[in-house]
Amino acid sequence: MVESIARVRHIRVTPQKARRVVALIKGKQAEEALAILKFAPQGASEPIYKLVASAMANARVKADKDGEALDDQDLVVQNAYVDEGTTLKRFRPRAQGRAFQIKKRTSHITVVLSTPALADSSIDTTSRKASK
Repeated sequence: MVESIARVRHIRVTPQKARRVVALIKGKQAEEALAILKFAPQGASEPIYKLVASAMANARVKADKDGEALDDQDLVVQNAYVDEGTTLKRFRPRAQGRAFQIKKRTSHITVVLSTPALADSSIDTTSRKASK
């Protein structure tokens, strides 16, 4: 089982907007996630696309290092999450000498890809009872 992690920090997109995009790819196959992100209209989809591609490359390197065979079709987005990064605080001049604070939020995005576990073979189907 190969697991690879890719992170990007201090991306200038708000965490709330990035979480909307990350929710589209959780649990999907990696190549399917790339196809979804390629055509997603949100601005956060481009850095997340690059992040998933980087995680796939990390998995290939890790598999080569361990001497394992890896097919890109086997990789699944096991987990993807967005944390809040540092907030840049700026000021905008307003009427009558006042100043309003502008918060430019950043995100830390993490994507975890893995091959599916072999837990499917350990499920005992004979113990299930048919409900009537």
